[in-house]
Amino acid sequence: MDHQSSKGLQQFKNNVGIKFQLYNSLFTSLPFHRIEKTGILLSLLLNNCEEGYKKKMSPVDIIADFFKKHTSFSNEEDKLDLLFRFIQYVERQVVLFDALEDASFRDVNDINGVGTLKHLESEVVQNGKEAELTEKLKDFGIRLVLTAHPTQFYPGAVLGIINDLAKALADNNTSQINMYLQQLGKTPFLNKEKPTPYDEAMSLIWYLENVFYAAA
Repeated sequence: MDHQSSKGLQQFKNNVGIKFQLYNSLFTSLPFHRIEKTGILLSLLLNNCEEGYKKKMSPVDIIADFFKKHTSFSNEEDKLDLLFRFIQYVERQVVLFDALEDASFRDVNDINGVGTLKHLESEVVQNGKEAELTEKLKDFGIRLVLTAHPTQFYPGAVLGIINDLAKALADNNTSQINMYLQQLGKTPFLNKEKPTPYDEAMSLIWYLENVFYAAA
């Protein structure tokens, strides 16, 4: 591993990994129904899965063993309710991790390194290729293509929170971070109906306005 890669990995651990552990702990303190127990039980489930995998247990047996060891649930409805709460909890953890990655992009990645426009500019000047570059740019174009995938489709309200959360994380604004995490806890991720092509187009337009261009 070269020096730049090693430095980038360390930056990732510092700006994403460690901060994720820190802010992830805020989830357990949010004032929502049984969220503290959900976070604790999710950690126990992780350990149960790791141990069960080593013992070559089936997924069904691992889950059954978890409920037997760590809960007093006897009916299927309670078990399914807990598993659904696990999914809700993990969904929000994923959003937090994504927001941390976005907030740390400039620190983790060399935005002036090989493959960037800044590096290209330096190479052009160094090799005296300004005239050739100018000529090339006369017929050069970029077409931005965005694809929508059903499993990555967030409702508009969630997209807004993700964007604001990333900004708060970049500013290390703890009070705002806590507020946005609370909003995530209250905002549904599920769409009751399958998104239409129009819905997907509007979602992509959101990215154009808020990520690719500084447009309102």
